[in-house]
Amino acid sequence: MPKPSEEVWRESEEGFREKWNFPNAIAAIDGKHVLIQAPPHSGSNYFCYKKHFSTVLLALVDANYKFIVVDIGAFGKNSDASILRNSNLGKGLQNGTLNIPSPKILPGGSDVLPHVIICDEAFPLCTNLMRPYSRDDAQRNEEKKVFNYRLSRARNTVENTFGILARKFRVFERKLSMSQEHIVSVVMATCCLHNFLRNDTCHWTENDLNISISNMRGLQDLRNIGGNSKTDALAVRDGFKSYFNSAAGSVEWQLRRVRAGRRFT
Repeated sequence: MPKPSEEVWRESEEGFREKWNFPNAIAAIDGKHVLIQAPPHSGSNYFCYKKHFSTVLLALVDANYKFIVVDIGAFGKNSDASILRNSNLGKGLQNGTLNIPSPKILPGGSDVLPHVIICDEAFPLCTNLMRPYSRDDAQRNEEKKVFNYRLSRARNTVENTFGILARKFRVFERKLSMSQEHIVSVVMATCCLHNFLRNDTCHWTENDLNISISNMRGLQDLRNIGGNSKTDALAVRDGFKSYFNSAAGSVEWQLRRVRAGRRFT
């Protein structure tokens, strides 16, 4: 899991463009709650909305179900958006230090749009972070439904990655009863082994791992993640919506899936 360079992002974008029909997407992001025994004197910090104690694995994955960046160890009570704001990944988005490639023209189109990380409605919207339109908006507008479907289809990569990880490493099927430091090490090891098994190569060293451990004393409130205005972010999302509904960017089955009531977020 080497630190992501511009070349890593470009390779990931190629995968999302060719396999999942979402050009300019460089990763999908989500959080996985890892079941744990409540640490001593931790109060309700690790008690999550699923009604058990957990710590969070926040991950960016590529189109081939491999981890690009992971953040491990946040309190289970915190939302995915809060964990992102406090992580090195979130700070990198805010500061523009993630080596994300420059915006480019979408295939067959004319609009120049930035490279984006795709996410669900739990995350904020910014120019490099694309979330779906609200359900109410999508129900009233078929073009927005199409965008949500296309985003959801590509975002399933992160859900599938977590599923593969849990099935391969059965440690995730039980409650982890160990120190928080050891829990972080276990989850870290499984993520690295997962990548190793996905491509049957191993080229990282301990100093190259792009893994951060969340601040266990609480979360900072870093606002306006991504360092851009809401107006710009809305314009970027509308740009993708228009492209996906154009002759250049549409896929032949999208309207059939949307009109059939296929579930998407």
